[in-house]
Amino acid sequence: MDLPVVAFVCTHNACRSQMAQALAERMMPGVATFLSAGTDPAPHVDAGALEELSRRGVPEEAIAALRPKRLCELPTHVDWLVTMGCGVACPALPCAHREDWGLKDPMGGPREGYEACAEDILGHLAGLRVRMDAMTPGHGGKGDADERA
Repeated sequence: MDLPVVAFVCTHNACRSQMAQALAERMMPGVATFLSAGTDPAPHVDAGALEELSRRGVPEEAIAALRPKRLCELPTHVDWLVTMGCGVACPALPCAHREDWGLKDPMGGPREGYEACAEDILGHLAGLRVRMDAMTPGHGGKGDADERA
């Protein structure tokens, strides 16, 4: 069975969406394929976001692999589309489930802003995991009904 695809999307794909991707990969290995992209990608990932990921134990090689990407680099359909709260509309990216996390952008601010953003992301990821599990066959969610049909 293929893993579900979760895409974290924001405008610049330089901070929140990158943090969400890296933290999801660390928190939920093997649960899904986690990707990120932006509608208008920045030239590089925000240094404060990279520092916060390092403080959170994300491996150096995972941090080094992060780079801003365009929406067109994502698959043409994702299972979960998560926007970060920057008002990004992604009408050209079909998805089975869509949600917006409404995260405050810490870019360019103090370390505490990045810490708070990372904590918010971790809380949202825990909720996402519950919703994903509920829709997976064998967990009593929508997937069970689809499998019996």
